[in-house]
Amino acid sequence: ALGTAAFIPAFKLTTIANVSLIYAVSPLIAAVLAWFAIGERVSARTMAGCVCALSGVAIIVSGSLGRLSLYGDLLALWMTIAMASIMVIYRKYPDTPGAGPAALSSVLLLPFAALFGNPFDVERAEVYVLAAFGLLFAIASVTLAEGAKRVPSGRTALLSSLETPLAPIFAFILFTEIPSIATFLGGSVVLFAVLSSLRNDT
Repeated sequence: ALGTAAFIPAFKLTTIANVSLIYAVSPLIAAVLAWFAIGERVSARTMAGCVCALSGVAIIVSGSLGRLSLYGDLLALWMTIAMASIMVIYRKYPDTPGAGPAALSSVLLLPFAALFGNPFDVERAEVYVLAAFGLLFAIASVTLAEGAKRVPSGRTALLSSLETPLAPIFAFILFTEIPSIATFLGGSVVLFAVLSSLRNDT
């Protein structure tokens, strides 16, 4: 619920490219968390990749210093840590159902949505868009949870970060959103770190 609560505001407060590139660090965060929590082996290359990826995130965030988008970047980082933690929890407790916790997280967020939002002021046309988003998000959450039970935490997160190269492209096509120089530089560092870590595991 905490990760989901940070997910949507992150997109509203910073660029799509920043959110997707920060989320690309999740494989390495998951690998390190799994090492601490359940003793999954972490190679020296993965550890080096984690340091490199976090450096890339620092570059991305540095481009937002002094601006509102800094809060969006920090929310994206928090969401990334939360998602990596979920993957480790499912890896440690594989008998946990995928749908139940996903539904419970939505229920936990309902009071806050009612308190801070205006759920009854939504236009009818937007209800269908929101319903489609909710359905796809639920499917993504459940399939991610089920997959996390079957493969190492780092690999699960790595597969989930395949959106990274596509999100900035779609953002440019649909919204003419042009990433900043800091996003380009930091994103390159993050992608290099993630791909280097993947090569170690294959």
